[in-house]
Amino acid sequence: MTDLLSAVERTALLTAALRAAESAREDRLYHDPYAARLAGDTGLRLLSRVREVTFPSDGRRTTPSTPDFNATRTRFFDEHLQQVAWCGHTPQIVLAPAGMDSRAYRLDWPSGARYFELDQPAVLSYKKERMPDAVPRVDHRSVAVDLTADDWEDPLLAAGYDPSLPSAWLIEGLLYYLPGEDVHRLLAGIAAVTAPGSHIAADLVNTTALTAPGTRPLLDVFADWGCPWRYGTEEPEQVFHEHGFTVEAVQPGDPAADYGRWPDPVPPRTVSGVPRVFLVRGRRR
Repeated sequence: MTDLLSAVERTALLTAALRAAESAREDRLYHDPYAARLAGDTGLRLLSRVREVTFPSDGRRTTPSTPDFNATRTRFFDEHLQQVAWCGHTPQIVLAPAGMDSRAYRLDWPSGARYFELDQPAVLSYKKERMPDAVPRVDHRSVAVDLTADDWEDPLLAAGYDPSLPSAWLIEGLLYYLPGEDVHRLLAGIAAVTAPGSHIAADLVNTTALTAPGTRPLLDVFADWGCPWRYGTEEPEQVFHEHGFTVEAVQPGDPAADYGRWPDPVPPRTVSGVPRVFLVRGRRR
């Protein structure tokens, strides 16, 4: 079944493998009981390659720690989605893309909430095959779409999404793989179907991260897999502002995203020429 997944889609198996490894730690930041079965052998192989370049045999790590980033990112977005769902009166949750995410199954959701998972047909089919008996804790709807297509919103609307109601969108693990024009097209499409006050969250990197020597070993791995990183920005707030969203961008290790696990310094935004990853959250104006 993994043969039907594209290179970018297979990175979802890497994410699942990272979540499985995190769930096995005594100091874990979350527990994902579905991650191991979703990762499969392919996810474990991808994780092994990432570990090789992140933690070389000589012990001198120069690349950012992918396991610690993934743990921080997952916990950050877990807390964000739970807060807006339970305290923000947000009846619609949309994951774009869904990948191997299991939040619909491992977290509690308010009665009446609708949870939409958007992704390519092959991804959704693989996920269903790996979790045949899993029961979601929410009104869960899988929607097969290509998020780079011009009409990806139509299947979402047909699945029962109501653009007049508040919603919370999560764009996790996607934007750096897209060309800039596709990033802006996706954000414009989301803005077109979100009511004022709706929430959005995403992760992305800065432009320096795409070329910095410290990140090059990791990015070379993704390029070898056929899914190079293409997009970054030094001003994520401005990118989202252009599409009607007011957001804040924090870095792993900042007070708003510090769970005691980020191992590296966090340079202030005023310092130029350093690679960064941003965790973004905000609302539709």
